[in-house]
Amino acid sequence: MSSHLKNFLKDRNEIIKYSKEKDNNCINHLKKIIDNIKSKKEGEEKPSNIVADFTEYNPLHNGHKYCLNEGKKYGIFISILPAPLERSGRGIPYLVDRYIRSEMAIKAGADVVVEGPPMGIMGSGQYMQCLIKMFYNIGAEIIPRGHIEENAMEKVINCINSGYHIKVKPYNVSCIETGELLCEKLEIDNYVIASMSNTIYKVNKNYNINFNPKFVFIKRIEGISGTKIRESILNGKFDEIRNMLPETTLNILKRYYDKGKLNSIILKRFEDRILETANEYDLKRYIPKHIAEYLEKNRPYTTVDEIKNAIPYGFSRHYKERIISKLEARIDNKIISEYIKNYPSKIKILAVNDDF
Repeated sequence: MSSHLKNFLKDRNEIIKYSKEKDNNCINHLKKIIDNIKSKKEGEEKPSNIVADFTEYNPLHNGHKYCLNEGKKYGIFISILPAPLERSGRGIPYLVDRYIRSEMAIKAGADVVVEGPPMGIMGSGQYMQCLIKMFYNIGAEIIPRGHIEENAMEKVINCINSGYHIKVKPYNVSCIETGELLCEKLEIDNYVIASMSNTIYKVNKNYNINFNPKFVFIKRIEGISGTKIRESILNGKFDEIRNMLPETTLNILKRYYDKGKLNSIILKRFEDRILETANEYDLKRYIPKHIAEYLEKNRPYTTVDEIKNAIPYGFSRHYKERIISKLEARIDNKIISEYIKNYPSKIKILAVNDDF
């Protein structure tokens, strides 16, 4: 069994475990680290607010670095790094694991990196709920977010800056408090901000809390392509993306490349496991009933592509890959629901800046 599969199965077992259990000591440990950072920053003119952001750092590029630098102007920067099962919000494997990605964050200037939710097996509403609950539990006061300039987004920003919240529905983005229709749709990065605002409103209402962090809106840097970055890394063409990555990220990746170990850190699907699930298991435990019945009806499958082709299209363009990740993980839908309700059942610290 490969080390990547061992880690994957360990993550799976922890998700199951922490759907019912809770580790209350971990938040106290994080608070001690934050207090230590604050004490070491005493005398500095910089503020000591808790600044938190969630980013996959897949890998960390200049856009992430810029947002991080802007956020650090407001206080102690905590990166929430979606990690368990190592599947991204698109449902596909991250380029490299959380430990390498957290090293990228620390080298780029983050003060602390904590583990976020398993995005790849959740719908966008589910993982957004987990993220907001994590922000609340770590005491986030400021959330910096990169956005794309568009007229519709200016209305959203003005609404949030006025202390209001956003309601997000297909072709209907509006202000919850005033009822004003702001726009029909947004660019994907801007949609994430609107969705965060919407989820903050819901979490406050559902859990009877009062969490109203300040957003810092940062114009997104142009000319950066995550797809091109990943393709160039896989082909060892680092010079082609030198202008897109901070030197710290390049050095980390080149360290593995120069030793001939780059391929060993690249994450991949466990295709045998996916095929075994699709062909032999009761799929209704893991995926929506109508898709489960359709996949079971068309058994057997000999390739993962055959499974993908058999999955009907969903509202999200990443729907099929998330279904594949659910087949890969084999975690019951009920357990995932309990995990979300109990989240964060444990706050795992991945890295802390050596300065502290």
